[in-house]
Amino acid sequence: MSSWRVLGLISGTSMDGIDIAVAELSTSGDGTARLRPCGSTEVAYPAELRRRLLAALPPAHLDAREFCVLDTEVGRAFADAARHGIAEFGDVDLIASLGQTLYHWVEDGRARGTTQLGQPAWIAEATGLPVIADLRARDVAAGGHGAPLAGVLDALWLADRPGPSIALNIGGIANITVVGGPEPLAYDTGPGNALLDAAATRVTDGATASDVGGLIAADGRVHRRLLERLLADDYYRAEPPKSTGKEHFGADYLDSAVREVDISGPDLLATLTELTATTIADACHRHGPREVIASGGGVHNPTLMAALRDRLRDVALHVSDDLGLPAAGKEGYLTALLGWLTWNGLPGNVPGTTGADGPRLLGAITPGARPLRLPEPASEPVHRLRITHTTTPLEAE
Repeated sequence: MSSWRVLGLISGTSMDGIDIAVAELSTSGDGTARLRPCGSTEVAYPAELRRRLLAALPPAHLDAREFCVLDTEVGRAFADAARHGIAEFGDVDLIASLGQTLYHWVEDGRARGTTQLGQPAWIAEATGLPVIADLRARDVAAGGHGAPLAGVLDALWLADRPGPSIALNIGGIANITVVGGPEPLAYDTGPGNALLDAAATRVTDGATASDVGGLIAADGRVHRRLLERLLADDYYRAEPPKSTGKEHFGADYLDSAVREVDISGPDLLATLTELTATTIADACHRHGPREVIASGGGVHNPTLMAALRDRLRDVALHVSDDLGLPAAGKEGYLTALLGWLTWNGLPGNVPGTTGADGPRLLGAITPGARPLRLPEPASEPVHRLRITHTTTPLEAE
């Protein structure tokens, strides 16, 4: 296979904007793929669109008109983001989009369906490039959870690390990928920033949508009784693979939890920070890791990272930048990788990480301005991923 420049697009469960990353991807034919980060950034959603997206989350009832409007407006926002990425980082060959998850239907511990907004036709029309989208549904149809798809990047990226190693992503929902055991394992551990964001909005009367830098939490004390109540949620004891989202850990969940609790804003944020750190650390300790490598928006919250470091005790905690993969752009690079795999006829899921019945080609392709010509499918699977722009101290260990 020749080298391909792929632009990845995704908006996470925080719904604060669209992550953009451009990667150059290639393979040498020995089962090793190479990813060269070419740049990443984020563009915010228009304020009114973000308000409507948040208002559409469960338990809201969404009619067909509003669903159509949101799918179109998110598609247009993603198209604008793609043009922005091309203008900033240069021309690309194709685009991959994970869209905006609106609802993840889990029942009796099994994913039954998943809905991502962001009609890819708008992206193809705006750029003239082929777009690979709807990347979760096939895994769900094959018995998987469709999440966390980060497992495919992490399993390849950490394949040669002395393990066990855990890749941690702290987005709205936190998830881990365990590499170095009998087979890769990945699952959502519970809330990352989702409840923290809901609480910050609540205690500031909407003045801020997040606890920037963990400053509010840093002024508070953990409310032990509330923390115990939150930790009693059955999700934490469910066996992996498992997945969750704001349909469970959302604003209504928080309102119910604090309904009869007299608590200050800083104490609420401190308690929720402890909840996130404790549930992540508990999940990590189950697998006896040598190291945890973190990425996602949560790594920019010093209060959360200090709590997590304390709970992990003697387990080394790094950020993904230490291994050459920019933490801020990791989900965008993941999306680019998923698109590249599909484009070259390679499966984009790891059954041990999603629970699917087997490896599957993911997504649907919307042609660009030219006739669609796919490359010859890869003749062998990919077993490892190298980040190629620099050699870091950790990579040299």
